[in-house]
Amino acid sequence: MNNELVLSCQAVHKSYVQGKETIEILRGIDLDVTPGETLAIVGASGSGKSTLLNILGALDAPSSGDVYIAGKKAAALKEKAKARLRNHHVGFVYQFHHLLPEFSALENVAMPLLIKGESPSKAQKEAAEWLERVGLGHRLAHKPGQLSGGERQRVAIARAIAPRPSCVLMDEPTGNLDPDSADSVQQLLWELVKDNQTAFVLVTHDPALAAKMSKTYRLKDGHLVREHEMESLG
Repeated sequence: MNNELVLSCQAVHKSYVQGKETIEILRGIDLDVTPGETLAIVGASGSGKSTLLNILGALDAPSSGDVYIAGKKAAALKEKAKARLRNHHVGFVYQFHHLLPEFSALENVAMPLLIKGESPSKAQKEAAEWLERVGLGHRLAHKPGQLSGGERQRVAIARAIAPRPSCVLMDEPTGNLDPDSADSVQQLLWELVKDNQTAFVLVTHDPALAAKMSKTYRLKDGHLVREHEMESLG
């Protein structure tokens, strides 16, 4: 296992039993993610893209095969150690922001920093800085219900990036946004990619967004096939 990889999976299979039938979703997936790399995974609805993303983030276990996060084999870890590994190395952004509605934008972004062990004052300071960076410095005290869809997604991105993970996994990050908000979020992602060595792996139905990533893979019939690779993001 290459310890310089931020994320890797080897020969990953995933199947489900429905009644008397076994449904095979993933059939021997191999994928390596290096620091600062940006990958898009495209494919038809129901092809297993979100399943693969959850397995890469150690939120779900493969039926067989191995997943490594920052060089550590996820399956070899107990749940507490696995959660700690995720918190330090993996960020998540979903189509629906999954912000905690009772907490302010600042509190939502500060939460993973507190879990990581930072002091409340430092966590709030860093959370405020990230919200400023995503254009929401004036909305720190607002709760999710007081924010627009694009603003909520920006908070979710700030929350994922704030702990400075090695890799951020995104499931349709612009899929629930109007075109203007989607463009704004896309621009934010590229700024974060260029300014940090954070790797991004995203699932998307948006071909324009996928085309901007350094590599694009298509998930079809349980297999991951390379579609294109660019020299750089420039």
